[in-house]
Amino acid sequence: MFPLTGVRVLDLSRVLAGPFCTMILGDLGADVIKVESFDGDETRRYEPVVNGASCYFLAFNRNKRSIAVNLKTESGREIVRRLAREADVLVENFRYGTMEKWGLGYETLKAENPGLIYCAVSAFGRSGPLKELPGYDLMMQAFSGLMSVTGIEDGPPVRTGWSITDLTAGMWAAIGILSALFERKATGEGRMIETSLFEGQLGLMTYYATTYLITGEVGKRLGASHFSIAPYQAFETVDGYVIIAAPNDGLFARLCNVLGVPQLAEQDRYKTNALRVQHRRELAEELQGLVGAFTTEKLLELLREAGVPCAPIHTIDQVLQHEQTLAREMVVTSEYPGIGSFRMTRSPLQPPAEAHKTVRLRPPLLSEHAEEILASVGYADKDIKLLHQEGAVLLPKSGGV
Repeated sequence: MFPLTGVRVLDLSRVLAGPFCTMILGDLGADVIKVESFDGDETRRYEPVVNGASCYFLAFNRNKRSIAVNLKTESGREIVRRLAREADVLVENFRYGTMEKWGLGYETLKAENPGLIYCAVSAFGRSGPLKELPGYDLMMQAFSGLMSVTGIEDGPPVRTGWSITDLTAGMWAAIGILSALFERKATGEGRMIETSLFEGQLGLMTYYATTYLITGEVGKRLGASHFSIAPYQAFETVDGYVIIAAPNDGLFARLCNVLGVPQLAEQDRYKTNALRVQHRRELAEELQGLVGAFTTEKLLELLREAGVPCAPIHTIDQVLQHEQTLAREMVVTSEYPGIGSFRMTRSPLQPPAEAHKTVRLRPPLLSEHAEEILASVGYADKDIKLLHQEGAVLLPKSGGV
């Protein structure tokens, strides 16, 4: 039994923010019905593609059933209306006004299902001068201010390594949906929820935003360091890099002892965190001169013995093979036609003892579950065949990929 067992989610989203949200819900036990176009979620074609399977698609679509519906037809839209009557949650990330144009907006669906929780994920939100604009992750990393504080101090703005604005929006959406499900237990009523790539990322600017609003100071790029604390950054060793985090005076003194310069902690310009931040660049240069004499392994050993927070900078292969990753059983196995068994990271919401339960359903083929989904909302076999003939629904045997 999972926390969301018995909750049905109608997922009309595609690409990343919405699908990440619904995968979280699916990992928690919800029955997620992924409604796709006849071409399928565009991420099915994102590279790398192995034997017809996109690694990108596989990463965000476990624990879902798929049905491909032509929403340009009235019969196709009626399928969604029927599914929405039986759903607890609907998630969509179409451009502003699209669902209303199709007669699938919140007010319409709410009239037939007052308990429906309707979540709209968009680029900029459903109000304001930019509400109709589309948006992708990279655009929002730029627009939200994130890229202005990402990168080395004298270098150009840099994108974060993964699609953080999409993932953030998906997590905010999942949090909103969970809170609405909790509220519905008390009221019996659903509600409209919306979040956007823009707001989700701006909400994470937190201390940068608050600092500016109070002091007028505009954050800037600082590489791997931090604008509020020092030292808190990457240093180069003989054979790699180590992150050192010594944000308080006690930890800084320990760090200086490890590096053989206890007197450094007593210098006037380094006695407090505020002073160390003020003299961040000089401090980093002095510490780098000392750290550069150590191997990564030896420095980590000494820092850990002294209780100074530190970490190596892993590559993807290193962290996935690390003993901590293995101990927490963060990598689980699924399978997919064409590539057979494959491994993926599990939901971090499950403890290791339940790691094997993470993948209840492998990622679906396009419209793989069309017939069972339609039957669950009252369509007879003859009706399903007619819908297919009319071009309203794709049946797996007629082209599911």
